[in-house]
Amino acid sequence: MGTIFALIFLMLNLGYIKSKHLLQRTIREKVECIGVGLHTGEKVRVVFYPKEADYGIRFKVVSKDRTLYIDPSPFSVVDTSYATCIGSEGVKLCTVEHVLGVIRGLSIDNLLIEVHGSEMPIMDGSGICFVKLFKKVGIVELPKYKRFFAIKRPFLYKEGKNRWIKVYPYRGFKVKYTIMYDHPLIKTQEFVYEGEEEDFIREIAGARTFGFLKEVDILKQKGLIKGGSLENAVVFDQNSVLNKDGFRFKDEPVRHKILDFIGDISLIKYPLIGYFEVFCSGHSLNNLFLRVLYEKKEELLSYIDLNQKRYKILFERFKQPLLNVI
Repeated sequence: MGTIFALIFLMLNLGYIKSKHLLQRTIREKVECIGVGLHTGEKVRVVFYPKEADYGIRFKVVSKDRTLYIDPSPFSVVDTSYATCIGSEGVKLCTVEHVLGVIRGLSIDNLLIEVHGSEMPIMDGSGICFVKLFKKVGIVELPKYKRFFAIKRPFLYKEGKNRWIKVYPYRGFKVKYTIMYDHPLIKTQEFVYEGEEEDFIREIAGARTFGFLKEVDILKQKGLIKGGSLENAVVFDQNSVLNKDGFRFKDEPVRHKILDFIGDISLIKYPLIGYFEVFCSGHSLNNLFLRVLYEKKEELLSYIDLNQKRYKILFERFKQPLLNVI
């Protein structure tokens, strides 16, 4: 009886993690794609390999001269100018945010990503091509539970008066994102994302990257967007959108920003549990926020390993882990 009363007490006082996928996951078999780098304009081949539990997400960058493995982390980011680039030992791999966003959105934990080039391919400017790629070969569960980082207390990180990220303890993963642009088709947009794999695919994955015609010449002078086109980006002129088919969503820009944000904060080792309020952030602020969060992890983060006996007992009884994250 004592055990039953203890479990009831835990149910009343602790929070459920809201997630269908509590076992680690990978893809069923290897799969590859070929595309063009948004900024380099180079043809890139990428091969995704399934991996065993606790392998994590790892990049293998292959060039003519050398092969280098890069383990994503907040501190592996070496450039955030118009994309998130990770690097090591002088090797840089750019535009990793979309594929990392999809990997986290589909709750995949273990993959080796072999990239023959210096930039992930932009595909159609969204994450939906990677979703279709992984769905084509299938996503499978592994015989080991996930690990998480759960937010322990509210935390605010800001850059100036008008750019900030707030995070609160929460029983799942939720993002409320606001953007503001001086353009008649964007203005102020806000979107709240909270969901599982199906919600991610339906609401976020298909949102494309976007830019402004007035900035094209400036970016080209900097050696960027060599592979950019209306096939892989939404482009705005002064008053309208240049893409003939228009938007996929009426608020496509803010949805794409959420894809970027999920990818950027996926550079931390384990999935984050928390409620994020994001206001006019970008790759640089996302990474700075993540670095501070990790540097203060003893104060701000709880490490949750569902393989630990205390969690497994609760999980086996209630089919959902009960965690002291609220």
